[in-house]
Amino acid sequence: MSSVLETIMLVCFGFSWPLNVIKAIKARSAKNMSLPFIMLIITGYIAGITAKLMTHQINYVLAAYFLNLAIVLVNLGVYFRNRHIDTEGERGHIIGSAVIAEK
Repeated sequence: MSSVLETIMLVCFGFSWPLNVIKAIKARSAKNMSLPFIMLIITGYIAGITAKLMTHQINYVLAAYFLNLAIVLVNLGVYFRNRHIDTEGERGHIIGSAVIAEK
């Protein structure tokens, strides 16, 4: 029964990550994303996976951990992509302002 409840918890968390990734991709900005939060979630999933492996509880729950970790890793990639977009946008804005000021 505990494995079923743990899986339900992971599925509930797991449904939120793809939605978060889609929202972040569309936003094209890292301003509302938190790198420490993403890293904390990744650490938690790695700890859960490690616990399952150390106790030899290799079952469907472990698959849910790996799936969630994979989605959060995608979210991490989107964070760095969006941060790059933010940086390029700021550089363009500064250059654009300088050009306007020179005219």
